[in-house]
Amino acid sequence: MTYRMQSLRVRLLIISAGIVVLALFVTAIGLTELFERHSKRRVAQELDVYLTQLSGAIRFDADQQPFLIRDPADPRFNTVFGGLYWQIGTDQNDILLRSRSLWDSEISLPQDTLVPGETHQHSLETAFSRALLVREQMITIPTAGTLVDVRVSVAVDSVEIERLAVDFRKELIPALALLGIVLLAGFGFQIAAGLKPLGSLQASVNKVRSGKQSRLTADVPREVKPLVDEVNALLELQGESMIRARDRAADLAHGFKTPLTALATDIARLQAKGETQIAADIEDVAMRMKRLMERELAQARIRHGGRVHSASLNAATAAILRTLERTPRGETIQLTQDIPDHIDVAMDRDDLNEVLGNLLENALRHARSLVHVTAACHAGRAVVEITDDGAGLSKEQSDAMVKRGARMDVKGTGTGLGLAIVQDILDASKGSMTLKQARGGGLKVVLDLPMPSAVAPD
Repeated sequence: MTYRMQSLRVRLLIISAGIVVLALFVTAIGLTELFERHSKRRVAQELDVYLTQLSGAIRFDADQQPFLIRDPADPRFNTVFGGLYWQIGTDQNDILLRSRSLWDSEISLPQDTLVPGETHQHSLETAFSRALLVREQMITIPTAGTLVDVRVSVAVDSVEIERLAVDFRKELIPALALLGIVLLAGFGFQIAAGLKPLGSLQASVNKVRSGKQSRLTADVPREVKPLVDEVNALLELQGESMIRARDRAADLAHGFKTPLTALATDIARLQAKGETQIAADIEDVAMRMKRLMERELAQARIRHGGRVHSASLNAATAAILRTLERTPRGETIQLTQDIPDHIDVAMDRDDLNEVLGNLLENALRHARSLVHVTAACHAGRAVVEITDDGAGLSKEQSDAMVKRGARMDVKGTGTGLGLAIVQDILDASKGSMTLKQARGGGLKVVLDLPMPSAVAPD
């Protein structure tokens, strides 16, 4: 639930759903109230029609007893407690006539003052109905030379109105539910359209992270643009800091270059004098300093990032092999490659040289007679295999080799950082390295490297 609430889309949908439910609830109450009011007005109009019919049908006989020359047409007046009732009485509420539907009951009217021609409305409770809507009117009828005030009342059971309201609610609820679904769908579309620019912003961030671009260039609304501007300013500041760090690392490397060259000369002089043990110790220290320097330079290049690079795998491998062939060890080992010219990898050229240089030096150091390099393309990736015919590694040794400081030959010189540097560069370049046992013995290093076409900007 916590993860879902962290979603802006889900949060907006929940808020929208709450607004829709509240709005529909208020609408249902309001429409029901309006319908009941309209129904009461409509029923009151019908009762006024009956009042008019009754008022026009009252007559008095010779004994001054009232009678109707015609009954109202609605059959409910003739059905006992049928829901429609009328009664005629004096201004003192003495009952003169009443409908058959009242049977032996009567409507107890309030003692209010009626003006002839004026209509009053009441809501009353009676013994035969919990609620009646009553319309009454005082009329004056001339008879035998005198004027007689007669109180005419017509009532309807409120159950009729309530039944109409219930039926209205039954039809209203499905209609409001359908309206709610339409509104929620509309809100969902609105939220999706409103959040769509964030998708392009995410894509732009991914391009910055992968090095395809250095700034966010997403077309975002004005509300999000200040955030994009702040992020771009932060990226510029970070880029400048990385450039300064890389420059300082390069300056440091150049600063060490001259002392290391001098140490190499001193080592050669000591070896010429027969001080081989001292020369070996100094060479070991110098090699450690060199490898640490190379690692820091590689890390500086990795942290700097930047645009998508491209380097020729064939050219880099050939250059390194030519260099290794001129070494004393390389003169005794057969170094071959089978790499098509068209294979490029999405790596900085120096990083690629660092990776291949470390791996080929290791292969040369442990090979008996052969080091062979091959490469092929597969699904937008370059697969490089470096194979030697040395003693090889066990699975436990293969797993340990990529750890920081791990070495296969504990008696040799070096810091053991070579494969760790390779792994760092591959991680930053979205590549991978696998150590396997070669078919004829020895070690096979398999590199899976991205190609520029697989990471090029859209």
